[in-house]
Amino acid sequence: MSPHIKKSHSVSELVYHLVCPVKYRRKVFTENNQQTLKEICLELQKRYEICFLEIGIDIDHVHFLIQSIPNISPSDIANAVKGNTSREFFKQHPEVKTFLWEGNFWTAGYYINTVGNANMSIVKNYVKNQGYPQYEQLHTAQPKLF
Repeated sequence: MSPHIKKSHSVSELVYHLVCPVKYRRKVFTENNQQTLKEICLELQKRYEICFLEIGIDIDHVHFLIQSIPNISPSDIANAVKGNTSREFFKQHPEVKTFLWEGNFWTAGYYINTVGNANMSIVKNYVKNQGYPQYEQLHTAQPKLF
């Protein structure tokens, strides 16, 4: 996607960093099911006016770097991503439900922040390297990005 989204009366470049923890911080993501989550997100792009720039999956949480238009609020983006991904993920991997009581995939809360051009490369690299042991220092000694 181009850096700017052009509509008939506006041009925008809104990028959000969304972090969604799995309910009870259960370690449900494996190499086998991570691709499923990414495919679900690509399908979401077709239905909503959002674009996933990066998806970083750790074993108990996911970082999304999402570009959208001004008409969609950050909370609407978070709700759409969390609701649709959990429903589809449970359909394709019903065995994951055994780890999660009450059938909720994500926690009720989430973290979302805007990403400016100055921080884009730092945040994009951070999101891309989620779950890789060689980047563990990013989780423990990461300076405040914002």
